[in-house]
Amino acid sequence: MSDKTGKTNRLIKEKSPYLLQHAYNPVDWYPWCEEAFKKAEEEDKPVFLSIGYSTCHWCHVMEHESFEDSSVAELMNDVFINIKVDREERPDIDNIYMSVCQMMTGAGGWPLTIIMDHNKKPFFSGTYFPKNNRYGRVGLINLIKQIDNAWKTKRDEIEQSAEQITNFLNVNNTSNKNAAAEISVLETAFNSFKSMFDNKYGGFGNSPKFPSPHNLMFLLRYWKRSGNNEALEMTEKTLKQMRMGGLFDQIGFGFHRYSTDNKWLLPHFEKMLYDQALISNALIETYQATGNDEYKRIAEEIFMYVLRDLTSPEGGFYSAEDADSEGEEGKFYVWKENEIDDLLKEDSDLFKTIFNILPGGNFTDEATRTPSGTNIPFLKKTIAELSKELNVPSGILNETINKSREILFKEREKRIHPLKDDKILTDWNGLMITSLAKAGRVFENSLYTETAEKSFGFIMNKLTGPDGKLIHRYREGEAALSAFADDYAFVVSAALELYETTFKIEFLQSAAGLSEIFINDFYDTENGGFYFTSNGSENLITRTKEIYDGAVPSANSVMFLNLLKLSRLTANQKYEDLASEISRTFSDEVSKHPTAYSMFLCALDFSFGPSYEIVIVEGKNADEREEIIPLINMNFLPNKVVVFIPIKNPEHIKNLAAYTKSYNSIENKTTVYVCSNFQCSLPTYDKEKIINMLGI
Repeated sequence: MSDKTGKTNRLIKEKSPYLLQHAYNPVDWYPWCEEAFKKAEEEDKPVFLSIGYSTCHWCHVMEHESFEDSSVAELMNDVFINIKVDREERPDIDNIYMSVCQMMTGAGGWPLTIIMDHNKKPFFSGTYFPKNNRYGRVGLINLIKQIDNAWKTKRDEIEQSAEQITNFLNVNNTSNKNAAAEISVLETAFNSFKSMFDNKYGGFGNSPKFPSPHNLMFLLRYWKRSGNNEALEMTEKTLKQMRMGGLFDQIGFGFHRYSTDNKWLLPHFEKMLYDQALISNALIETYQATGNDEYKRIAEEIFMYVLRDLTSPEGGFYSAEDADSEGEEGKFYVWKENEIDDLLKEDSDLFKTIFNILPGGNFTDEATRTPSGTNIPFLKKTIAELSKELNVPSGILNETINKSREILFKEREKRIHPLKDDKILTDWNGLMITSLAKAGRVFENSLYTETAEKSFGFIMNKLTGPDGKLIHRYREGEAALSAFADDYAFVVSAALELYETTFKIEFLQSAAGLSEIFINDFYDTENGGFYFTSNGSENLITRTKEIYDGAVPSANSVMFLNLLKLSRLTANQKYEDLASEISRTFSDEVSKHPTAYSMFLCALDFSFGPSYEIVIVEGKNADEREEIIPLINMNFLPNKVVVFIPIKNPEHIKNLAAYTKSYNSIENKTTVYVCSNFQCSLPTYDKEKIINMLGI
């Protein structure tokens, strides 16, 4: 077995926390580089590609079982050239080979195991492999021997298979422009979500259950369009149940990655930045839709966690926190009953009742199905329900919860913390900025706005090259890796959100400027849609276009919406035309399986209308602005853009959006112009008329 006092491999020179975790393995790992493939060609060896990420539980398990084992490593080094990839640093590589795994096995996940030739053409795929054969799953030792034998005796078959797989990938990643999607696809999607909805616990399907907040964002838009309260009820039920379950860290706040059961009780304990960003975004919109302060409170709890634990001094946001500590998943987060008794004393019984703490533990181990002996704090009932049942005023319950939570949190801080993946990713930061900027204006909280602005400044200063192009990753003072489609789409979205929150012209200028770079470097001018990699990126075996809205929404979905907003903000027809092309490029795919493209559906909802273009011309009295703008911000109007023409330096916005040159205030009062469905109403400064025009 290896330890961190022994010999290192090539990964020791990398910045990725995930790659550095493997730098002391006896496996002779290479990072993804041409040197490795050249070595494979020279030595006539297949390439063993292992893809994972730093907070992946089963990646840790496979490392401990196999990659740290000297006998396994010796076999791997003898048979293969071995390459390690951090999927978060190189999502382009991960996207390609994950689609290979899904195509070949019908499933995917991490750790992702791919075996290929020196031309990067795959012929075998899988995910986690135990060291030895177990439960019908082939062990890595046996697998290596089988691959070695096939490589030496069945090379023709391997090469033919690799060629067929590669050809299929290239055909599969070719898109064609079709007829635009019909508005009926929105209803089809709603009915599909309805059929999958868990009426008892919220969410969709059985288990495992993922937050998938963009599904909820679509349902909110469908509710707004149709008036169908079922869509809103599904959203609210899901958010409330997620917050009550063990999926939410009841002590330190923030959401874990996903629930292994259907009740949101037992999570995989890693915490990802993108989950915090997307869930909080859905909560903000649900707060706008309902006016229920509960959703605001949950969003604020998420932000408390992010600002405390995932924010760098420089202003960027870290990527994730691991599920494991001291070699055990979830150990940092769970409690024995006696620990709670000792810490909370006279409040212990009430806390245990509220959070379902049991002497033998309140969950069974996922793998062994045996009682855990430990507890995940979670709620089965709301505070209002508990107040009535226990005959204790809700104020006292909340006071006890807050007091007890603080005690447990301070004690938990003394434990060995899970690893923090402190790399800063441009795309995930874009998602977090988007949510914070929206929260800043909806909650009227300047801290959130300032934090979002600081993080955006960090991206512009540290993750942007001299040519104005984005860079994907920052860690320990080093910015590296050319940006991918997600980086541009999510940062443009962040810039648009910051403009609507602050009305600072530089954010709208950034959105337009980055969009131009993105269009020039990523757009498929022949078939439509954005490639995941730029024209100047490394030449891999295929060039993918992502449209599936999975754990994070796809760049094509987000940019579809960005382009619609930019076209309405600036009246630049090019953006509208590109948005229309994206719609037609992916319409067939989306229409066949709409629930897989919920963020794309949000953009379609905007494109179908009604949408609003709101121009606010500032008057001499600043108080008028402060009355009118919150009126717009507090309501759920997802399909709108707002342009602000200030008294000082109005030429900046008028140069960017030339159509606004004719817009003036009436009687020097803050004046609002509202256009909808290509029709414009008369300008007004009367609040009641504004409310009527916007239907709020």
